[in-house]
Amino acid sequence: MLTTAQRATIVPSTPPSLPRLFLSPTRSGRAVLDGGWWARSWDPVAELPGLLLALVARYGPIRQVMLNSVTWNSRFRRLAVGAGVVRMGWFASLDPALLIAITDRGDQLDVLVVPPDTGAATARRAMTMAADPMNTMRAPDILAAMPAAPRNGPDPHAVWDNEGGHTVAGVARAHPSELSVVRPG
Repeated sequence: MLTTAQRATIVPSTPPSLPRLFLSPTRSGRAVLDGGWWARSWDPVAELPGLLLALVARYGPIRQVMLNSVTWNSRFRRLAVGAGVVRMGWFASLDPALLIAITDRGDQLDVLVVPPDTGAATARRAMTMAADPMNTMRAPDILAAMPAAPRNGPDPHAVWDNEGGHTVAGVARAHPSELSVVRPG
């Protein structure tokens, strides 16, 4: 059951961030995805406004967004974005690697969601593949096909050395400016 706060329209208190987004230059009937997006966190209030403004600029007003309810760290019914309000749908059955946006015209946009802790090179390859109009792979398959690469932040698989108190493997960090918005067309 949703609380009163979850039923309210959320108005973000900070300006939207520039999304790390690659979109397909054309909508192909053959393509499975319309692009790829690399979020900086699992906070939907911080992450979604920038993404949605980029999608609105490309495809027109967005009326609804559907996301996995388990992956994101909060849920709400409506989000104020620019001059509009987007209805949110949260589903445990929706793959965490997929965001579905529905335009006012009824077009469905399927966008790969690259996890925030993914390394920059891997994220870039995944988003490029998702934005390829000839791509026929689904979102989770793209992520599964990516080679293991260093992730941003602490390595969850690093072994703590019981003698010296340090991790065995170092972790490379990506610079935040490595990727930018791609708005073809």
